[in-house]
Amino acid sequence: MLRLVTPDLLIIDDLGLRPLRHDEPIDLYEVIRQRYERGSTIITSNRAIEEWPPLFGDPLMASAAMDRLLHHCQILELDRNSYRNPPRRPRATPATPADDDA
Repeated sequence: MLRLVTPDLLIIDDLGLRPLRHDEPIDLYEVIRQRYERGSTIITSNRAIEEWPPLFGDPLMASAAMDRLLHHCQILELDRNSYRNPPRRPRATPATPADDDA
């Protein structure tokens, strides 16, 4: 836990990609709680922020975690295609002999 709460910047990538199980919601809450106003945290997710509270499994814990996360935060919502799957460019057509004469 100490390794997660002490860095100046913690990046949590793909929050909510899979359901949190067992002690994971409590551990996530503890990381958020202990980092609150002590270090910067970047969270990426394919889920809307409104979908994050159920990840905690407990409404009170979710409320406390979201309160801390959203206080002083900057939300960047990207509504674009994934850079991993860019739109395909049309194939260039080969030049024809008539094109060379122009």
